[in-house]
Amino acid sequence: MSNAYEHLLIDTTPEGVRTITLNRPEKYNAVNPRLAEELPQAVNEASKDDGVRVVVITGAGKGFCAGLDLDPATTKAFIEGLKASRQSLLDDLGWVGRWALALTNCDKPVIAAINGPAAGAGFGLTLAADIRLMSEAATLTAGYARIGLSPDAGVTWFLPRLVGVSRATELILTARDVKAGEAEKVGLVSHVFPAGLFAESVAVYAAQLAAGPPIALALTKRLLTAATRNELTTQLKAELATIHRCFGTEDNADAMRAFAEKRKPVFTGR
Repeated sequence: MSNAYEHLLIDTTPEGVRTITLNRPEKYNAVNPRLAEELPQAVNEASKDDGVRVVVITGAGKGFCAGLDLDPATTKAFIEGLKASRQSLLDDLGWVGRWALALTNCDKPVIAAINGPAAGAGFGLTLAADIRLMSEAATLTAGYARIGLSPDAGVTWFLPRLVGVSRATELILTARDVKAGEAEKVGLVSHVFPAGLFAESVAVYAAQLAAGPPIALALTKRLLTAATRNELTTQLKAELATIHRCFGTEDNADAMRAFAEKRKPVFTGR
């Protein structure tokens, strides 16, 4: 595991829960060029590590991620970086576009643990996760319209699929804050936990998910991602091929024995 991250903290539990913490608390973990580069690297690293079963992304301090760092020096560096080289000019996924791809392509379930405000690209980061858990003290907002920008980080792709086109349009165009209760009600997040128990509740949830069958979960995630672009017959064939692969695993064999023996299965990822 790399220790070269400037703006990330990395921790892995014995159960295989890899927590990636955005670590710019004095800026509410707002995005600068370095953080934009480091996060997909850390997610890709976790995806390739057999010792990792679940990835949790959260923020240090009081915020999850406030989106673009609006410090004039940071925004100037970002804009100049786009023009710095031919590679930058031709890179149509630069900045936070790779965040969305890294989370989507990660073979491990990704949980966004929304401990505080998530705005702009931070909001997009939560949407790209497989599961969103939210503190009752946190808020979500697209935010872009407040500073004269259109969305990035996959917001226009993920949000309509989660809450429908009409609601997504309203949330993006108004850039209003969404509190935890509304977020849970409309399906933006799966669970809301008390602020004082948030870290503990996320740890319990992630550990339970990490105890699941790694191969089956990875293949299921691939199926769900493919379903956004496949027509029904193609998806049915993919499901059949995938379940055949699952039937060939030791995890499935032990689960079958466990059912007969009235015990919990032990999933080893083989």
